Order: sequence, then C-alpha cells, then structure tokens
Amino acid sequence: MDYKKSKAPVNTVTRNIMDLSRETGNIYESVAIIAKRANQISLQIKDDLSKKLAEFASYNDSLEEVFENREQIEISRYYEKLPKPTLLATQEFVEDKIYWRDPVRDTSAQQQAEY
Repeated sequence: MDYKKSKAPVNTVTRNIMDLSRETGNIYESVAIIAKRANQISLQIKDDLSKKLAEFASYNDSLEEVFENREQIEISRYYEKLPKPTLLATQEFVEDKIYWRDPVRDTSAQQQAEY
C-alpha cells in the first residue's frame, strides 16, 4: 500500500473523542482498535523498508569504508516523511476503512438468537 497517498496528516491533530467513539460506543475500545492497526501498519512499513535497504547492504568487514549511496538516502528520506502509523490508523478508522469485530459481542448475540 502506498501510504504517501493517504489523507492522513503528517503532524499531530487534535480530534474530537466523540467522533472516535461513535462506531464502538467506547473510546477505549476505539483506541485499542486503532493501536492494533497502527502496529500492523508499522510492521508493514518496517518490512518494506528492510527489503528495500537490503538491496544496498554491503558485506564488508571493514568499518573504515562507509559509502554513501544516494538511492539509499532517498529511500530513507521517503520513509521519514511518511505519516506516523498511529496517524495512518486513526485516519483509516475515521474513514471506516478498518474491519474489526468483538468476538464477545458476536457470541453473546449468537446465543441470544438461539433462544
């Protein structure tokens, strides 16, 4: 996924907690959902960055020889300019792009339907 095209802000944004708790009815549950998604995004970004930087890895034993690779610097700058994973996850939550479910509620609703 191209996170640069996301509408998420690059800086911290003050949000109305009532907007975040509208879907779940509980701000803490909303924050837990956002946190889990932010961890997923963070792992994806880290994996992508590691794969791209692995192409430039030099396996020299000498610490004296350090070469600056312009492409590697550009890749690093690109990832530094991306919005933070928490901001990306919050934006996805606000835009209702995150699928989530509560297994406790699902089982209790199923049990009530059986009676």
